[in-house]
Amino acid sequence: MELTEKVVWKVYIGVVGAGATFAAQKLLTFGWKQVTGEEPPSPTDPETPWARAVIWALASGVGVGAAQLISARLAAKHFNRHGRTAPGLGKVKINM
Repeated sequence: MELTEKVVWKVYIGVVGAGATFAAQKLLTFGWKQVTGEEPPSPTDPETPWARAVIWALASGVGVGAAQLISARLAAKHFNRHGRTAPGLGKVKINM
């Protein structure tokens, strides 16, 4: 893969990832408001109970992480559909 294709991929995945993160955060905030009737807690606010702060942090982390994973996979599929190969595709090995 030549340098310009790597740059195109990095810009492409960066834009897609940023959009997915923004959308996931908005969706999580909306869901929290629907379920609790309150704004999401600020984990850094000393008045926020530990349990609520941890639950919000876990929900945010899982939600945003899942959105980034899904967006990266869809971006790679879209990139490949247009005759390009996403960098690192098929090269990941996990040794246990």
